[in-house]
Amino acid sequence: MMSFGMVVISAGLLGLLSFTLLALAVGTEYWYIIDADQVINSSWHFTSSHSGLWRIYEGKNGSFHDISFYTDTSEFSEQEKHLLNLHRIIVILLPLSLVLLIFGGIFGLVGSLARSYTILTGVAVYFLICSLFTLSGVCIYVSYSQQALDELRRLLSAELLAHIHMSFGWSLASACLSYTLEVACGILLILAARLAYYQLNHESTAAFSMS
Repeated sequence: MMSFGMVVISAGLLGLLSFTLLALAVGTEYWYIIDADQVINSSWHFTSSHSGLWRIYEGKNGSFHDISFYTDTSEFSEQEKHLLNLHRIIVILLPLSLVLLIFGGIFGLVGSLARSYTILTGVAVYFLICSLFTLSGVCIYVSYSQQALDELRRLLSAELLAHIHMSFGWSLASACLSYTLEVACGILLILAARLAYYQLNHESTAAFSMS
């Protein structure tokens, strides 16, 4: 059976790694990649690009423009307004999850040092809730990307689309892995809470027997 110390150290490492991966995902611009063939670049002036939560990079020279969330939408179609609202939700959920993980790490450290069943159980539930924020952000982004792709297919011809290749990037994979590690951290903290509870009961029983 794993010791309490080994479990909480493993949980701490997973929590730290999940935070690092989510911070990497939020701060990088490889969530979605559009790769246009050379013939499209020269004939249609449609450049390859990769985008993140905050900006879009276009072409080989790395020129970029920020994604504006407070732009005037009076001339937008209903679909464009809907996509912008989805993106706003994403850039709230994922950074919020990142901030919550910091507090989770602090509370987890306190619970581990105190060997408190109550605190460790609460922190475990807290991490699982954080994972739901991360999962929700990722799922909404996937839905957002699919709807944006459908809108692009509506605007562009089939001939042009045949020369454009679209895929999710490693930033999204990093966020997905962060979610998995958050869940694993929560499970390990539940195990740590149970070990702390059994240890406390064992010590109480031993003290009662000696008396």
